[in-house]
Amino acid sequence: MKKAIAVIIIPMLILSFSGLSSCKNKAEKKEKDQKSKIELDQVESLGSEIEKNVYPLPTSAEVIKMLSDLEVGYILGITNPVENARKYLTSSSKAANMGVYGADLSYATLYNIQQEVINFLDAIRSLANELNMSKIYDESLYDKIKLNFDNRDELVKILTEAFNNTYAYLSENEQQTLALLVVGGAWVEGMYLTTHVSEAAYQVAGISKVLIEQKESFDIFMDITKPYLEEQTIKDFVNKLEPIKKVYDGLTTSLTNQNIIDITAAIEKVRGQII
Repeated sequence: MKKAIAVIIIPMLILSFSGLSSCKNKAEKKEKDQKSKIELDQVESLGSEIEKNVYPLPTSAEVIKMLSDLEVGYILGITNPVENARKYLTSSSKAANMGVYGADLSYATLYNIQQEVINFLDAIRSLANELNMSKIYDESLYDKIKLNFDNRDELVKILTEAFNNTYAYLSENEQQTLALLVVGGAWVEGMYLTTHVSEAAYQVAGISKVLIEQKESFDIFMDITKPYLEEQTIKDFVNKLEPIKKVYDGLTTSLTNQNIIDITAAIEKVRGQII
């Protein structure tokens, strides 16, 4: 279910093909090299399909980069307070808010708000420790971020990798429901930040484009939760998303000011139930 699988599988397959070809004698080398090239091309094609279809949602870092590209300023006080990390007692609430803080971390990182970056990393690390994922959010992640504060594209890669590693770890340890909650929490918070970058977000050029584009990712998320709806935690989370679904179901290919107001209100309501 995850894009991170491609990162693991593809190099392994390539190494396997390389190892096989190295064992052939010289007489067979030309023929086998041609065959290996075909096989490698097939592997790369497979990898492309995995990346496109297995984990197709944009991460919060990618969404928030759209805001920074629109030159929308950072707003203090709209993120989830780090003090809240102590109040999440269940695995499901910890996972969902790891996603929320992941979006907040992306927000602070892409705007180079260094103290906020430290605060959100601490909040995520605390929740990650309780979910046995401390290795993903260790000191080396902050070091990578600090070294690349002036390179937004590289920051997106770093944050996306951490997000994918989180999703991969949970999925590979038979905790797909928690993985989905991380994704869902990040999506909601990314949308919350997008709709609250201004008291009149509908007047910010480009915001409506970001919001309409996220309808597709919302629909994808709803689809990938369907096999897990018998799990009470996923069912409860999907039910919380109903206000957003109602608004998005009524949209076309463009947004009116009222549509944006409705999306903003729906996101705020849902987010209030998560944090």
